Amino acid sequence: MNESLIQSFKNKIESGKPVFGPFMKTCDPGFVEAAGYAGMDFAILDMEHGPISIQSMQNNIRAAQLSGVLPVVRVPEVTEEAIGKALDIGAAAVEIPQISTAEEAEQAVKFAKFSPWGERGVCRFVRAAHYSSMEREIYFQSSNETILIAQIEGIEAIKNLDRILDVKGIDIIFIGPYDLSQSLGVPGQVGHPRVVEEMNKIVKAAQKKGIVIGTFTDSREMMEMWMKAGVQYISYSVDMGIFYDSCRKLTEQFHEIEAVLS
Repeated sequence: MNESLIQSFKNKIESGKPVFGPFMKTCDPGFVEAAGYAGMDFAILDMEHGPISIQSMQNNIRAAQLSGVLPVVRVPEVTEEAIGKALDIGAAAVEIPQISTAEEAEQAVKFAKFSPWGERGVCRFVRAAHYSSMEREIYFQSSNETILIAQIEGIEAIKNLDRILDVKGIDIIFIGPYDLSQSLGVPGQVGHPRVVEEMNKIVKAAQKKGIVIGTFTDSREMMEMWMKAGVQYISYSVDMGIFYDSCRKLTEQFHEIEAVLS
C-alpha cells in the first residue's frame, strides 16, 4: 500500500503540483481515515507535540493507508530509535524537527535509509516488512523509497542552509514558521515582515538547488501566498484546530437562528 501512495505523492510533486494535508495530533484513527476520504494528499501524524504512543500510531498509519492518504510521521528527535520505530510500523515518510546543521541532516538520512544510503537498523519482523512475509530484497529496496522531510526552524539552520540543502537523501525542506518567528524575536507573528523575508530566502535557496519546499499555514491567505511562491508541500493547520473552527462556526449559526426565532 505504501509503495503506491509514495509513488503517487512523488509523481504529483515531480509534475510541479502542490500537495496538501494537516498536522494531526489525534489518537483516534477515525480522524486520519476521514482526512483520506476528504481527498487530502498526506497527514502529518505528530509525535513531537502530540500525546500519541508508538503503539497507537501504527493504527493511525493503518487508517491512512486504508483511505489513501500518505502517512507522514513527525518524530520527536533525530535519533535512531525515533526514526527507526516510525519506519518499522509503516510510516511512508518521516518528518524531522529542528534540523539546524548539515551534520544533523546527515544523521537523519543515516537513520532512515538502509545501505548503501544509510545505516538504518535492520529487522524484517516488523509491520513495514509485513512481519517477515515480504521478500527481503523487496523490503530493503522499497524502504529506501520512503520520504525524508527536514524541518528548518531557526536562525542557526538559516546560517547553515546551503550545507543542509546539499545533503543527499533529504526529499523536502519544511519551514516551521512558528518556531522561526520565535527564533527571530517575534514569537507567533508568522506574518511579520522579518519572518516572511527569511522564509522567502529559504524558498528561493531551495528552489535554486531543485529541492522541494514545504511550510505550515493556518489561513487561506497564508496558503495562497506560499503556493504562489512555489511552495509545494502545504500543511494546513492541525486536526484539533480544524475541528474547533468547525464547531465554533456551527455554534455561531445556531445562535443566529436562535436569535431570529426568539
